[in-house]
Amino acid sequence: MILDIKKLHDLVREHKLVENLCDREKNNPEGAGFDLRLGEIYELSGDGFLGVEERNTPDIKLIAKYNPEKSEAKNYFVFAPGKYYLIKTMEKVNLLTSLSGIIFPRTTLFRSGLALFNGIVQPGYCGELTFGICNLGNSKIKISFGARIVHITFHQVLGKGNQYRGQWQGGRVATEGKETQI
Repeated sequence: MILDIKKLHDLVREHKLVENLCDREKNNPEGAGFDLRLGEIYELSGDGFLGVEERNTPDIKLIAKYNPEKSEAKNYFVFAPGKYYLIKTMEKVNLLTSLSGIIFPRTTLFRSGLALFNGIVQPGYCGELTFGICNLGNSKIKISFGARIVHITFHQVLGKGNQYRGQWQGGRVATEGKETQI
C-alpha cells in the first residue's frame, strides 16, 4: 500500500522520514510521495568488479555540487550527450523497517533524453540517495542544483521488515577499493 501525503507528513515530523525537504514538498506536494532534488554529481573512472563475495566499484570523483551561495544562474550542471554520471539527492531518507521507498524519474528527465538508473530503497535505510543518470540524447541538458529530479513513494511492508544493513547505509556513493560484501 502506498502511503498518502498526510501520513508522510506525519512521519516527517515524528520520525524524520525525509530530511531537508524543500518548502514545496512540505507545503504543497503533488501525488502520493515527495520530489527529491539534485545535490551532487560524480564522474566514474577505472574498472569495477562485482563478485559473489567481493566487489569494487569504479573510482568516483565529485565534479559538481549544490552551492547555496550561488544564484540559480550559476548553480547548475550540464549533462553531456552520451555520458554516464552518478547523482546524489539533497534530501536524506530515514526509513522505518516497516517502509520501503520506490524511486521514479520525473518525466522531464526522459523527455529531455536523460535515463535514470535506480532501485528500491530498502526498509531501515538511512542516508542520501544515489542514482545513475545517462544522457542518451544528442543535446546538452542543463539542470539547476536544487531542481526536482526524482519522485519517491513510500510503501508499507506487510509483516516484519528486515533492517537494511548493506554497505551503502549512510549515503556512501562508491567502495573505497575492494571490499567483502555483507
